[in-house]
Amino acid sequence: MKSEDHQARAMLFRTRQMLVGQRTQVINALRGHLAEFGVIAPMGRVHLKALAEALACDDVGMPEMVRELGHQYLEQVATLDTHIARLEEKTRAASKSSKTLRRLQTAPGVGPVTALAIEAFAPDMSGFRCGRDFSAWVGLVPRHHSSGGKSRLGRTSKMGQRDIRKLLIIGAMAVVRAALRHGAAKDSWLAGMLERKPRMLVAIALANKMARSIWAMFTKDEDYRNPAVAA
Repeated sequence: MKSEDHQARAMLFRTRQMLVGQRTQVINALRGHLAEFGVIAPMGRVHLKALAEALACDDVGMPEMVRELGHQYLEQVATLDTHIARLEEKTRAASKSSKTLRRLQTAPGVGPVTALAIEAFAPDMSGFRCGRDFSAWVGLVPRHHSSGGKSRLGRTSKMGQRDIRKLLIIGAMAVVRAALRHGAAKDSWLAGMLERKPRMLVAIALANKMARSIWAMFTKDEDYRNPAVAA
């Protein structure tokens, strides 16, 4: 049974997740409305500045009401930014106060938000026989297919704990991008994978390894000890 602290941190994670989703909805709505008036911007919060500049530019032809409503969208985004920043500050504080959260962040690609999700939503690790079982529970183990007496691996299952799976893949992608920019350690598993496989497939495979390492960290009560895997 989860403690009250665990339940509180689960609420913290869910609340932040909800507000981030709301912010994305507001930005996408503004993009859609302004596109009808010829203002086109790529998806993503980083491109919100272009929409704001279009609303402030007199040379961009659009009704005054559209400008007024557009500024209301921008104000809503700013309000959500403030609330999300406060929650992220609480997340960082929680990640420092909990031994479990500090330990999880010793693994490559695991930050405060991912650690919070794992602590809040993962069951007792002793309930899994091995790291592969935990990875399968998260939804990162490829499905097996058999044909003509031969077994092959397919795509990962979409079952499992979606929040943890998504965050582990995002963290793994960050590790992959860093390796592509700075170079992975020579003869490492990651270097070999990046030479042979598409980067998204490598990220999923790395997320699978991360999940197995997390199980080992919990069951052995120790920090991450194999940085060469993701070097």
